[in-house]
Amino acid sequence: MNIYFICTGNTCRSPMAEAILRSKAIEGVTVRSAGVSAVDGLPISSNAKTLIEGADMPYTPVSNTVTEEGLEWADLVLTMTSSHKAMLLHSFPEMKAKTFTLKEFAAPGGFGDVHDPYGGSLATYRKTFDELDRLIEQLKMKLTEDGA
Repeated sequence: MNIYFICTGNTCRSPMAEAILRSKAIEGVTVRSAGVSAVDGLPISSNAKTLIEGADMPYTPVSNTVTEEGLEWADLVLTMTSSHKAMLLHSFPEMKAKTFTLKEFAAPGGFGDVHDPYGGSLATYRKTFDELDRLIEQLKMKLTEDGA
């Protein structure tokens, strides 16, 4: 299963989500991340990098913009917010069946957005990192229960 995490600039939330899921090493699951307003090749935020490296997780060190090829590659597109989902579906309505917010897909009855730590302190990033870690653990359980 190919999973594509989407946020705004692909420098905070989606790279952390990508690294966390990759670190779970779920057989048959590959992961990428991108941003709806990203510029290709910018470094991820230093706080995100600090947390990812501190957890000894493999990661993608630079940002990527959402591409049609990436969306087609993905079996599952997971956005950090409902507005990211809406933006994607406005441009790519054919992706509706496989596009969800991370919370609505991973958490039973989940709704709401993953907090954006952009511009915040390391402690702010850690809160988002921990939130993503919990959600991705729920995602892992769902994927392994469903036989992904």
